[in-house]
Amino acid sequence: MPKIEVNEKLFYDMVGRRWDGRDAFEEALTCAKAELDEDSDKSLPEDDRILKIELNDTNRPDLWSTAGVARALRVHNGGKKSSYDFFSTPGNMKKATRKVVVDSSAQKVRPFLAGFVASGKSVTDASLKDMIQTQEKVCWNFGRKRRSVSMGLYRIAIIEWPVHYKAVDPESVKFVPLQWDRPMNLREILAEHPKGKEYGFILENEAVHPLLLDAKGAILSYPPIINSADLGAVQVGDTDLFIELTGTDQPSVTLAANMMACDLADQGYTIEPVEVEYSYDTPFGRKVTTPYYFQEPTFCSLARVEKFLGEKLSADECVAAIDRMDCRVEKATDKETATEKAVEGVRVFPSPYRNDFLHAADVVEDVMIGRTMKSFAPMQPRDFTIGRLTPITSFSRKAKESLIGLGFQEMIYNYMGSRKDFVEKMLGDGSRIVRISNPMSENFEYVRDSILPCLMMSESVSGNAVYPHRIFEVGKVAYLDDRENYGVRTRQHLGFLDASADANFNTVSSRLQAIFYYLNREYDVEEATDAHFIPGRAAAILYKGEKIGVFGELHPALLEAWGVTMPCTAAEFDLDALL
Repeated sequence: MPKIEVNEKLFYDMVGRRWDGRDAFEEALTCAKAELDEDSDKSLPEDDRILKIELNDTNRPDLWSTAGVARALRVHNGGKKSSYDFFSTPGNMKKATRKVVVDSSAQKVRPFLAGFVASGKSVTDASLKDMIQTQEKVCWNFGRKRRSVSMGLYRIAIIEWPVHYKAVDPESVKFVPLQWDRPMNLREILAEHPKGKEYGFILENEAVHPLLLDAKGAILSYPPIINSADLGAVQVGDTDLFIELTGTDQPSVTLAANMMACDLADQGYTIEPVEVEYSYDTPFGRKVTTPYYFQEPTFCSLARVEKFLGEKLSADECVAAIDRMDCRVEKATDKETATEKAVEGVRVFPSPYRNDFLHAADVVEDVMIGRTMKSFAPMQPRDFTIGRLTPITSFSRKAKESLIGLGFQEMIYNYMGSRKDFVEKMLGDGSRIVRISNPMSENFEYVRDSILPCLMMSESVSGNAVYPHRIFEVGKVAYLDDRENYGVRTRQHLGFLDASADANFNTVSSRLQAIFYYLNREYDVEEATDAHFIPGRAAAILYKGEKIGVFGELHPALLEAWGVTMPCTAAEFDLDALL
């Protein structure tokens, strides 16, 4: 979970109050789903004291900053709400005196941009550190290591408008990057600069790379890698800043810009909109003035609130609770999708820095947090149930015992991972794999459709361990299936892998036979063609005439993709199908 360091004086000044004792402060932090990780050192001068706060929710990136947590505590405790009058809305764009022109070439590599100007206040050491921390937290976590969102800060005094955003040949342009002392072209930056080495994976395979320049051709930055050493070097004492964000998803880029604009407005800066003019169509149009409010309202019935929270609340009580969460809310009557009957409830208009209302359940959560957990009376459960293992759990345990008896070691893996591991290294096309629509990290972007890549992941880092390596896992897999209501089927699979000098088709076949004997199931086999296995040394597992799995000798191309040098055999089959 994200952790942030906040300057104690800056934080409490923005909240508008302090708490007596650590326990009271930690209780107040619950409204931001946060907890105090480390208190400040009281022996230090007040301006140097740092609080470390851990955020326990990844769907609220607006809280990953000093201003974000301070705002949540201030409003929840009855403090003054901020008035953000600088937002454009669909059909009502604010007047902007500055413009960024996006060239059609940028559409091929990193197509979206948002920006604004923050002025009227000098940058202090504490505020600069907080800006940089917010930039890194948002771009690393929410921006998927800068792949989908990156941010740049610039001194506006030396920028000639309009600013231009385009894509160029990476070897055709040179500039001095931040924290460097000589000009480099874009390829050289990726190869030699520390930030280029860290984030070069985003652009290394692209034919053209993005570049941000002012009207005179002076380079502001090479998004999402590094700013230039002159226009992109914000310093303590600067008063007017240009903040831009680029990325691959326009709502995410715009939301991140909204969050940063609200944070700086809360710190006393004047926010001036910037017009972004595209040479191509975007979800928000060809001309968008940012910061831009694009969120849709969400309706929740009072009946749903009662069902989820176990207590009947009036519309006024729900409105009061959500108001403490800094969202605009109104009593409303709407139709529920399930019954199409008009029901009483509330309609929530998310704050411009939030986009986490995906369902009415999210409204209920805000009602609960706004009202506080301690306001709900404890209730004894009315249903009496007897706990027992499900049939598939009992059956899975039996299967595990058989593998352990055969000398295999059980492994436990994450069900989510990256496309690189689940598709590319498995030599697949990803036609049936499930992708998360709003992943927080590319490392956990896909749901596995097989246990085999997880087993290969272990084997790829076990080359120095004494052979043989015999590992297995029993766990869930999920894959796209049009026959299911939600388009995805989830099944319990067993998979095992043997890496040894004598691993061959006969050994894996005998082990499979022993497992089915112990499970008291009959099975058949037939020759199979599977890209994971050597042709002629793989077989499909059939149960009651249906294919439920496959086993054989793994293909050398698969072993090479994972960096495995020892011959391997493997098997995987559907345990649910055997019940």
